Amino acid sequence: MKKKIIVLGTCTLLLCGCGKTIPTLSNGEEAVVTFENGDKISVNDLYREIKDDYAMQALIRMIDKKILEAEYPNEVETKKEAAISTVKAMKEQYGEESFLQMLQSYYGYSSIEAYQDSYYINAMQNLAIIDYGKSQVTEKEIKKYYDESIFGDILVSHILITADKTDEMTTDEKTAAENKAKEQIMDIISELRSSENPKERFQELAKERSKDESTKDNGGSLGYINTGTLSSQYDEIVKVASSLKDNSFSTEVITTELGYHVIFRESQKEKASLDDVKDSIRETLGTKKLDSDNTMSVTALTELRKKYGVDIIDSEIQKQYGNYISNTIASLEKQKSENK
Repeated sequence: MKKKIIVLGTCTLLLCGCGKTIPTLSNGEEAVVTFENGDKISVNDLYREIKDDYAMQALIRMIDKKILEAEYPNEVETKKEAAISTVKAMKEQYGEESFLQMLQSYYGYSSIEAYQDSYYINAMQNLAIIDYGKSQVTEKEIKKYYDESIFGDILVSHILITADKTDEMTTDEKTAAENKAKEQIMDIISELRSSENPKERFQELAKERSKDESTKDNGGSLGYINTGTLSSQYDEIVKVASSLKDNSFSTEVITTELGYHVIFRESQKEKASLDDVKDSIRETLGTKKLDSDNTMSVTALTELRKKYGVDIIDSEIQKQYGNYISNTIASLEKQKSENK
């Protein structure tokens, strides 16, 4: 059973020097500031003043740090080391003083240590968000994805043609260069159609014409590929290859960020079992759900706080927390609507 966390509506701020007697008011409250005439500002005075403006963000960080370290104990050191490493790299890149000024001016951090702690907490929060996304994936969705999108590795070769254009060209000149590159692909397809041995001719044309220097000398071979094997730039190639028969080539221009392609599918391995790929499918679909609904990140952390029985005792801060969650979700929904 998870330990219930009670967030109390009091705080203790010891601003006096080490070994210094802390003055108190007549009601027993500790003072953080004293005046010559005997007046004092108490801890509670300070707390009441700052809680409306600053308490919510600080409190959420404190809550999440406690519950996330309890939820993911094996990740604590890894994420802390990543935060330290990131801060070290930023110091080296900008210089410590310039880095601090940037954090204070543009991001509102009071110190480098505060940024490092925030980076660490964000990394821990991301673990919970990813897990929440995966938890929203159903067995039915996994089976559907497996049937429609999972296939065995495919042995594929490609010929890449790029448009010969420069930044100095006009829009019409760039369009003409793009069209010329597409025409070259169609010419290659025509040659393959008329060849008695398309596989052998494909390898020859790859060596002669492909702009992919890393594969052309090997007949354009990309090896066995699948979704995620290469960068997302090759996703369209994988998609087209999955629809071809063995020992066949594409007959339409394939367009990617890299340029224009024609591909040759040689063979395909047996499809992996559902049990073997279920975890990766769940992660893929969970990520897609998070990408399609940006409010899920808020819901994920809200649900985790409920799981750990977080109870905000201070009624004013409890109200602020409810408003904060509602306003954040509303803002994200508006942002999503505007981006459609």
